[in-house]
Amino acid sequence: MQRAAQRNVRAHDQRAKRLRRALVCAAAVPAVLITAACSSDSGDSSDKGGASGATQTAGSSSATPSASASPTVRAAAYRKLPDSCAVLSKKTLTDLVPKGAKSGKEGSSDDTATRASCSWSSLDNNGVKGSQFRWLNVSLLRFDSDAARGSGDEQAHAYLARQVEDAKAVSGAKNTKSEPVAGTGAEATLVRYDLKKKEGTFKQQTMVARVENVVVTLDYNGAGLAGEKTPSADDLSKDAQKAVKEAVASVSAANGKGSGAGTSSGGSASPSASASKAPSKQASKSPSSSASPSKSAAKKD
Repeated sequence: MQRAAQRNVRAHDQRAKRLRRALVCAAAVPAVLITAACSSDSGDSSDKGGASGATQTAGSSSATPSASASPTVRAAAYRKLPDSCAVLSKKTLTDLVPKGAKSGKEGSSDDTATRASCSWSSLDNNGVKGSQFRWLNVSLLRFDSDAARGSGDEQAHAYLARQVEDAKAVSGAKNTKSEPVAGTGAEATLVRYDLKKKEGTFKQQTMVARVENVVVTLDYNGAGLAGEKTPSADDLSKDAQKAVKEAVASVSAANGKGSGAGTSSGGSASPSASASKAPSKQASKSPSSSASPSKSAAKKD
């Protein structure tokens, strides 16, 4: 009986030990799970924070790419043209076209701020001794700066070069001479030649000058008709040079500038430079340069 009681006590103690171990294990499992869960959350947060930081860094990097500089051109210096029939003084007109100083005829233009011209004609009739004929034309052409075509100065320079070449290539011209003229705008060239017609021999002077982004083309010719003496080409050239300086000064004055007699600009270049710098297309508001004043002068004479 005693042994049986001892066995019962030992069995009871063993069961009690097993129950305590089970309770300890049961209590330990939630703590492990909680610790694992916390560790998992902490890792996720760290990963998310790292990913977010990486995304922000990438975003910041991509948000500030180095932007390429957009092309720019120097703004055109002159914005308007003067009244084409008022670019020469009354005295100058009286000297060049004595019988036609008051007969200035303005050329047609759809935009006088870009293109303008005026012409005068004089016939001094000396009866049986013949007559002295003079014809004068002043054309003004202004170019605006454009990113695709270049600055107004560059376009004007290219146009001047073409005008000079056109004047030198007039059909039927004899004794053609071309020379640069100093002290007239940024650049200027004189082209002179003889043109023989049934009425007589005409002495043609074409002066092409540029002041900033404006080109002034002055055509002046004279002839002795019906037996009258042919005028001196040298005298006509001096008159033409004097007149074109006055016209250049009028362009500058119309834009609130100085006389323009010695104006130079960053876009200026030698008149002998190739016209390949000329824009392939004129601006929509720019006038066509297909008909040069020097060619039209030859047709009028």
